[in-house]
Amino acid sequence: MVAAMARLRAAGVPDPARDARVLLAHAAKVDAARVTLIAPEDIAPEIAERYDNLIALRAVRVPVSQLIGAREFYGRSFDISRDVLDPRPETEALIEVALSEPFERVLDLGTGSGCILVTLLAERRDAQGVGIDISEAACLHASANAARHVVADRAKVVLSDWFEAVEGRFDLIVSNPPYLGAAEMYEVQPELRDHEPRVALTDEGDGLSAYRVIAAEAQGYLNAQGRVLVEVGWKQGQDVKEIFLAQGWGEVAILPDLGGHDRVVSASKPG
Repeated sequence: MVAAMARLRAAGVPDPARDARVLLAHAAKVDAARVTLIAPEDIAPEIAERYDNLIALRAVRVPVSQLIGAREFYGRSFDISRDVLDPRPETEALIEVALSEPFERVLDLGTGSGCILVTLLAERRDAQGVGIDISEAACLHASANAARHVVADRAKVVLSDWFEAVEGRFDLIVSNPPYLGAAEMYEVQPELRDHEPRVALTDEGDGLSAYRVIAAEAQGYLNAQGRVLVEVGWKQGQDVKEIFLAQGWGEVAILPDLGGHDRVVSASKPG
C-alpha cells in the first residue's frame, strides 16, 4: 500500500492514504477498517492485480466513488457511476433545511443519483416524491437507489427537461442544479471536469440559468404554503436571491453550510 500511496501522491491526488486504503479494501472485499490488518504477503495475486488496476485508474483522477460504484450520503450508500453527479457532503445542508419543516409531497429537479429525493423520503416515511432528470441514465440510477433504500413505492422518477413533464403541486421543491459557469470548468479538479457528467455541472453559460427557470416556473407547482430550496455555489447566494426576488417570490433567504459558506437559497410563495 505504501507504493500505491506514493503513486497517488505523485499524481496529485488530494488524500492518497485514504484512497489507497479504500481501494485496497474494495479489491480485497473487506471493510476499510480491516485494511491495516492485511500484511503484504497475505494479498493474493488476483487481489493485487485488481488493486493495481484501481490505483492506475485513480492516478488518472477517476473518482473513488466511480471505482467502487458507491458513495455515502447522509448516512446511506448510493449507487454511483460516471452517468451521475457524485453526491457531496455540502449537499447535506440542503437536506437539513428541507427536514426543518414538514412536507408531504416533494419534487426534486435534476435528481441525478436520487440522493436528495431518496434521503428525504427515507427520513420522512409518510412523504411521497417525484424526481426528474433530463438524463435517462440518471433516471435509472435514481430508480435503483429508491429501490435500494425501500422508498420506490413512494418515489416516481420521470424523464423531463425541468418542468416539462411535471404534473401536480408540491409542498417542497428541491434542486441541486448545474451551477458552474463555463469558464469555471477550467478551474475545477480533474475528477469533476473529466469524469462526471458535464450537463450536471455547468449550464455552459454563467451558471445561473437553472435558477432563472426555477424562479420563473416553480410557483405554479407549489401549494400555498410551499417553498423552494436550491443549492448554490458559495459565491452565488446573492445573485440567486436576486433572481427569485425579481420573480416576485415571498421571503427569500440565503443559508450556509457547515463550513459557513452560502449553500442554500430558500424561497416561499408570496403571501
